[in-house]
Amino acid sequence: MQGLIDALNPDVICLQETKVPDELFPAEVGPAIGFPHVAYRGMKGYNGVAILSRLPMQVQDFAPDWCGKGDCRHLVVSLDVASGPVELHDFYVPAGGDIPDREKNPKFGHKLDFLAEATHWFAARPKLARTVLVGDLNIAPLEHDVWSHKQLLDVVSHTPVETAALNAWRDLCFVDAVRHFVPEDQKLYTWWSYRNRDWRGSDRGRRLDHVWVTPDLTDGLRGQTILKDARDWQQTSDHVPVCVEIEI
Repeated sequence: MQGLIDALNPDVICLQETKVPDELFPAEVGPAIGFPHVAYRGMKGYNGVAILSRLPMQVQDFAPDWCGKGDCRHLVVSLDVASGPVELHDFYVPAGGDIPDREKNPKFGHKLDFLAEATHWFAARPKLARTVLVGDLNIAPLEHDVWSHKQLLDVVSHTPVETAALNAWRDLCFVDAVRHFVPEDQKLYTWWSYRNRDWRGSDRGRRLDHVWVTPDLTDGLRGQTILKDARDWQQTSDHVPVCVEIEI
């Protein structure tokens, strides 16, 4: 965590797949590293999301229990910003298993149902503003968000049904804040498989981690960083941190 803070100096850190029940979450770590405001929603062994913030924030409980599973994949807070509150969503979308077939693989069906339910829920909020959505969305939606568009069309995370669903959700009321700075015809990744020992040399990545903002915040976008070097940190994740700077 300290490496991330030293490299990016963020005001807010959003975590996914924390895999710890709330009663065991190390909430004291936030204040110890300069983030006095901590919110989390987790469960034993699976899923889980958390937000550490230098800004005061309040947890919001108006989101549904996605797919009725109670599986701790979404946390909403309201950040106290001088110009007014900012709604922040931290999502961990289901990975979907290995077989891109709803009938053969219930995990894939769950992923598609989750995306459809999230899209429907946000569609019911047409005047959404001053809102940021981040997370491990487990889908690389654009052609150059993967190392080989043609070879990954039948691989979970880049199948046409997934990419269409994620793009539809985003296009309802959000702008892709990272692609705001990086043209869509440029390769861009946030994940490299553990199975590839020479991950940097082969560079077979996917962009599974995203930051979206409502259009009213786009004038305040100042920059983006994908901290690729974090992939080489000790006991690192196969995902790397994604940072967007917004002036609000």
